Parts: sequence; C-alpha cells; structure tokens
Amino acid sequence: MNGEEYITKEKHKELSDELEYLKKTRRKEVAEQLEYAKSLGDLSENAEYHEARDVQGMVEDRINKLELILKSAIIVASPRSTDVVALGSKVTVVREGDKNEKVYEIVGGEESDLANAKISVHSPFGKAVIGKKKGQKFSYEAPSGSITYKIINIK
Repeated sequence: MNGEEYITKEKHKELSDELEYLKKTRRKEVAEQLEYAKSLGDLSENAEYHEARDVQGMVEDRINKLELILKSAIIVASPRSTDVVALGSKVTVVREGDKNEKVYEIVGGEESDLANAKISVHSPFGKAVIGKKKGQKFSYEAPSGSITYKIINIK
C-alpha cells in the first residue's frame, strides 16, 4: 500500500457530502461571523474576531484534507472472496490465551474507528491480518510485546 488511501463507496459519499457542506454552507457562516466580529471594532482585543479566524482556519484545513483524500482515494468494493482477509473483510479472531472471539472490519485509514471495531489496514493488526486465511495464526508487535491471533472466520 503505497501511501494511497482506500475507502468504501459509502465513506466516499460521506466525505463528498461533508466537503460540499463545508464549501457551500459553513464557509459562508464563518465569513458572516468574521464580518460581524470586524464590525465590533478594535481587532487586537476582539475575542469574537480571533475565534472566527480560528474557526475559519479549521474549516479551510478540513476542506483541504477532504479534497486531498477524495482526489487520491481508491474506492474499494466489499470483498468478493471470503477465502482470505482483504480490505472490507469482517474477520472473527481469537487472541492466543483468550476464549473470547472478536469481530473486526478491516477498513482504510479514514474509516478506522476502534469503538466500532473498524481497524485500519495501515495499523499493525491490519497489516498482519491482510492476506491470511481462515484457521491461520498471525502475530504483530504491540507496545506491550508480540500478540498472536487465530482467524476463526472471514466474511
């Protein structure tokens, strides 16, 4: 994976929608806040003006990031094969020495969300599990040391 970002069609639409909202709506709102803040006078001690400038900077940074992601993103479909773990796979694993099975979805970096069991393909776990088959074991280095999992199922 050569620095490219992989995203699903759904995530592409979500990011496109966010970009459109930021460009068409949020930019205008921030510009209006700036105009109002300027009308309050002395800009050197004008908290509203400085806050609006900060918000403007954050909005522009997000717009730039979204444009970069969308321009270079590779849209992936759900995997057709459940023989090997690929981007978009839902993989059921069990950690060595543990009985509890966990299900993780392997996703692109922009979609990773550990709270929802979405693991980035760029993470140590993601890199280690890609290309593995059901029944296979794999290990990766975590800050606490080497961790080994066994693949129970792939969807």
